[in-house]
Amino acid sequence: MKYLTLISLLSILYLNNSFSQSVEFEEYKLDNGLHIILHQDNSAPVVSTGLMFHVGGKNEDSKKTGFAHFFEHLLGKETKNMASGEWYKILSSNGGNGNAMTSVDMTYYYAVMPSNSLRLGLWRYSEIMLSPVIDQQGIDIQREAVKEEKRMRDNQPYSRFYEALKSNLFKKHTYKNPLIGVPEHLDNAKLQDFLDFRANFYMPSNAVFVVAGDIDIDNTKKLISEYFSEVPAAPKMKREIVIEDPILEEIRAIEYDPNIQIPAIIIGFKTPSMKSRDAVILDFISTYLSDGPSSKLYKKMVDKNKTAIEVQAISIGHEDYSMYALLALPLGETELSQLISEIEEEVVKIQKNLISEKNYKKLQNKFENRFVNSNSSIQGIAQSLADYYTLYGDTNLINSTIDIYRSITREEIKDAANKYLNTNQRLILEYLPENQKN
Repeated sequence: MKYLTLISLLSILYLNNSFSQSVEFEEYKLDNGLHIILHQDNSAPVVSTGLMFHVGGKNEDSKKTGFAHFFEHLLGKETKNMASGEWYKILSSNGGNGNAMTSVDMTYYYAVMPSNSLRLGLWRYSEIMLSPVIDQQGIDIQREAVKEEKRMRDNQPYSRFYEALKSNLFKKHTYKNPLIGVPEHLDNAKLQDFLDFRANFYMPSNAVFVVAGDIDIDNTKKLISEYFSEVPAAPKMKREIVIEDPILEEIRAIEYDPNIQIPAIIIGFKTPSMKSRDAVILDFISTYLSDGPSSKLYKKMVDKNKTAIEVQAISIGHEDYSMYALLALPLGETELSQLISEIEEEVVKIQKNLISEKNYKKLQNKFENRFVNSNSSIQGIAQSLADYYTLYGDTNLINSTIDIYRSITREEIKDAANKYLNTNQRLILEYLPENQKN
């Protein structure tokens, strides 16, 4: 479509001119508590607007799950001044595109458009805060939409491993709950439950609004005041972080998936907040073990031993606690226990020896390149600014994260493997085809 072509060309133009220097930004608060972040780059006529709320699955009552994801649907579809389903038609007709997402920690609405449509983006996201439609009819419609989304997800092979990992690693924290929610919880929820959830989490003091790209700072401030200053203030709800007990002995669990033919083994660990230095180091380890055909696990298990058709190490970052997972799919008649042993061997090597200087430099280069690529579009920069403010409490991490990567040492990599990746701290999850159920 023409509007996608336009935005793609503008993004390429932006990419060729971006990230040669640090990202400059200005941040301030409106009187109602809404945090504003502005980034000006006039190298291409494109602008990104994004509204992030600091609310996700972790903020839900364990008996009322799925509300954060439900609100992504509910607030994204309709306002008092815009009919349901009209937003993306309006956006595309103005040469833009956008989307929304929900995680366990945040909800994010964003759009990228030609810079002469800036007012459109400001109007849209002020509408979410000023004029949402939360009524029984809309709730009933979105219930069915969420159920259909869940059915589609459940029909995808290996789609349940993330939720299975969470539910077995966390016993107290609400990370254990399914992000999309338990269908019965949404079915049984009353209109007042939804009104209460919005009142608790969708106030300006729990949000950040980012405008990045081809803007004039002073003019944009005036426009933001025009569109957002009337949003009523409300105090941010205080939240107590639920403390998990440490895992002191190995956990064994089984999950069945009707959509797979090949089983998988998943070795999971509960790890520190993604805001911690150790979380970054664990991400280094996962990249060292399984990022690409030259990685340790891939070369050993897929290329050399031919025991696995796929192997991955993944560091899954969350705000309160993170997860670390090593997973493999067996080739042929390979036993899952053999895959566990082969993975263990590589983890033990990291625990006992420093990785080579060559591999260390390669890791640093990969992380620097990955970071630059994630911020190589105006949308990437906008989301990074929102993420760093909301989840890390430090917007300037968009400039200092590379320095963190460069400062991590081989000794720290060895220490983190010894601290977090021990056999008595792990979950062994057998992820099996449903026809293997006894």
